[in-house]
Amino acid sequence: MQQQSPPEQLDLAGMVADLNSLLRLKTTVIGMKMFATVEEMTAIPKIRRPTAVHTTDQIVSMASRLGWTVGITADDLVGAQCRAVIGLAPQDEKFLEGKNYVGVWHGTPEDARKRQEALDVVAYGQYLALAVSPLSSGRLDPPDICLVYATPGQMIILINGLQYTGYKKFEWGVVGETACADSWGRALKTGEPSLSLPCFAERRYGGVPDEEMLMALSPAHLAKAIMGMKQLAKNGLRYPIAPYGIQADVRAGMGVSYAKK
Repeated sequence: MQQQSPPEQLDLAGMVADLNSLLRLKTTVIGMKMFATVEEMTAIPKIRRPTAVHTTDQIVSMASRLGWTVGITADDLVGAQCRAVIGLAPQDEKFLEGKNYVGVWHGTPEDARKRQEALDVVAYGQYLALAVSPLSSGRLDPPDICLVYATPGQMIILINGLQYTGYKKFEWGVVGETACADSWGRALKTGEPSLSLPCFAERRYGGVPDEEMLMALSPAHLAKAIMGMKQLAKNGLRYPIAPYGIQADVRAGMGVSYAKK
């Protein structure tokens, strides 16, 4: 995982309140944090530990859908795919081969290997545990990344907020199945905001509804997005985006934003 400078102290609960006010989110914003030792993870207040075997998607959704604080180790996850994305298993030859996916998600061994090699994952050997928790709880203060589930309309306003100052073009990829590598895998690895289309497994096992996308980003990036969205709202660019009408004369609407420009 990319080394970052010590984070500034942020009002996580206040950030969540702002985010919900700006975007009217229906899903709990959560934090995710990696731990070098199991003891650090189990020391989190009110931490829950699984009593069954799960996918990481399920663990994430226990926080985002149920509001739980949950900690896991490699033994709590169903297999190497879930473990490797978060650095709890090696990305060795067996993992890269992707044999289990041939004839299921891919037509040839070559295709399965290309997908495995394309995944953004946390390097193995740094961490032994992970925890997720509602961001507003402050139990992972600070988390490594925040996870925001949102509709496409909400998500583009969030992205606009990130781009209000310090503009950069975002370029994201889609690996297909194992899309958690596009979101939390990539964000943990690079420290950069990472958008994904949740995959079959995230929706089947994690209960992510059809209309939601996922953005994984650092607390500092989330704070930047919120500041940007507040300014956009002052400019009349806010969520929900009211439809103007496909046959209306556009000049009146455009004039509100650009008349003085």
